[in-house]
Amino acid sequence: MFDSLDDWLIIAVIVAVLFYGSSKIPKLAHSLGRAMGEFKKGRLEVEQELKASQAGAVAAPPR
Repeated sequence: MFDSLDDWLIIAVIVAVLFYGSSKIPKLAHSLGRAMGEFKKGRLEVEQELKASQAGAVAAPPR
């Protein structure tokens, strides 16, 4: 009946509109977008710190 991801996405959107109402969907989307942006920024910061610590560990001679 629902074979593709598109079918499930349409059903999820319909359920979200019924559950939250059409006026709150843009607010939820905005909040989700901001949360994803913060997550990506945090992930990049952690990756940069790991690279910096690895570069420091390679450059320092062992004792």
